[in-house]
Amino acid sequence: MKISFKLNGKPVTVDVEPNEVLLDVLRFKLGVKSVKRGCERAECGACTVLLDGKPVYSCTILAPQVNGREVITVDYLASTGELEPLIKAFVEKGAIQCGFCTPGFLLTAYALLKKNPNPTEEEVRKAIEGNLCRCTGYKKIVEAILEAAKAFSRK
Repeated sequence: MKISFKLNGKPVTVDVEPNEVLLDVLRFKLGVKSVKRGCERAECGACTVLLDGKPVYSCTILAPQVNGREVITVDYLASTGELEPLIKAFVEKGAIQCGFCTPGFLLTAYALLKKNPNPTEEEVRKAIEGNLCRCTGYKKIVEAILEAAKAFSRK
């Protein structure tokens, strides 16, 4: 079946199977490699994308569910400069190790900061609880998001 949706600001149409997950469509049919396959059970957040502005696990969203909707990936937001405060803070605070989980954390943090540009530490921790990192722990990630919030609250 054909579905059409907006991917990173551009309309796309793609043939999908009714049971095909968005993760596979993005990676294998549309070439979006920043969306990672992790647990395939909506537990790790490595496959996070923004669907109509909200973070979702693309490994559990059926591709037909995005028909007529908007999907945003970390590639797009990085290319527009919208992630610059987050990226800078992640680097400066040492919140990146292997980088596998980073796109999911960046998108989740971005969605939080767009909604609430001045979150508390507790609100940051609650927002990222669906993202797992095997390398850094979470202290530096939380610090980076709180640091980036300063730039978001000035916008």
